Amino acid sequence: MTNERGHVLVVDDVETNRELLARRLRRQGHTVTIAENGIQALELLRSQPFDLVLLDIMMPQMDGFEVLEQLKADSELRYLPVVMISALDDLDSVVRCIELGAEDYLFKPFNPILLQARIRACLEKKRLRDQEQAYLEKLQAEQEKSEKLLLNILPQAIADRLKQGKSTIADSFADVTVLFADIVGFTKLAAQLDPTELINLLNDVFSVFDNLADLHGLEKIKTIGDAYMVVGGLPTPKANHAEAIAEMALDMQDAVSNVKTKTGEAFSIRIGIHTGPVVAGVIGQKKFTYDLWGDTVNIASRMESHGVAGAIQLTTTTFELLRDRYLFQKRGTIFVKDKGEMTTYLLLGKKAED
Repeated sequence: MTNERGHVLVVDDVETNRELLARRLRRQGHTVTIAENGIQALELLRSQPFDLVLLDIMMPQMDGFEVLEQLKADSELRYLPVVMISALDDLDSVVRCIELGAEDYLFKPFNPILLQARIRACLEKKRLRDQEQAYLEKLQAEQEKSEKLLLNILPQAIADRLKQGKSTIADSFADVTVLFADIVGFTKLAAQLDPTELINLLNDVFSVFDNLADLHGLEKIKTIGDAYMVVGGLPTPKANHAEAIAEMALDMQDAVSNVKTKTGEAFSIRIGIHTGPVVAGVIGQKKFTYDLWGDTVNIASRMESHGVAGAIQLTTTTFELLRDRYLFQKRGTIFVKDKGEMTTYLLLGKKAED
């Protein structure tokens, strides 16, 4: 048998009964609080923690049945063990108390040894329940942390499918817009900065880009060194994916224009954009990521690598989708590795609304 000690609330309208119970419980090592009626008992229960309630049934204003009913209707108090103590020895009263959620029922005059045993049993059950609840709360917190970490790696829809047991995911999208951004002069910058300062600088810049991707409803795919990749139109199709990418590209330019190294050196990026079909998904068994494949990805990457420092270069395909709402400068025909001659445009800004 355990040697549990607890904080017990004794509720009885008869002073001699209250004092008798209180003395016996204190001798057993319990902390005791007394309530003279049901209303006072509820006020005490909602203002401080208790481990057990010894509740009389026959009380004026609010009897024990009503107090018990209110306790079990309260989400914060419903699991608090209640032992009913009453001179009523009819079976109907016992049944009603049990149906309302009482832990036990003792008749007056009660046997002190039986009372002690019942109290210990109730306190032990409460202790075990409290341990279980603490474990469940800890488990839930860990699950939430794991879920948050997973959603930092994968889109929600993809994570849900993986949790359903799908080991390989590959979806075709007929029309998306892909953006690559790269820091101009990163190799030179890396040679000039302390490694910690360099990482902090990249983290600050890419964190701003992450916020912009969320703002415009886009899906960040990955960072590769100093390169940043984002796409519009997947995993959930998006009708205005090209416009959303254009808005993000312009916002990215504005964001980096305010960034300077500790030495005061200016910071700029080169951006490339292309629109077309891709395959997106998750492959492999370890350290998997959500990625894109297809010619559209390669062309968007070429638009960045063959672009102009501080500018946003895009293909004719994307230009045709945006020409009515944005301002462009035709760069002309350039030679693109593995693609040959391509006509490209530089995105300058958004047209003024009428």
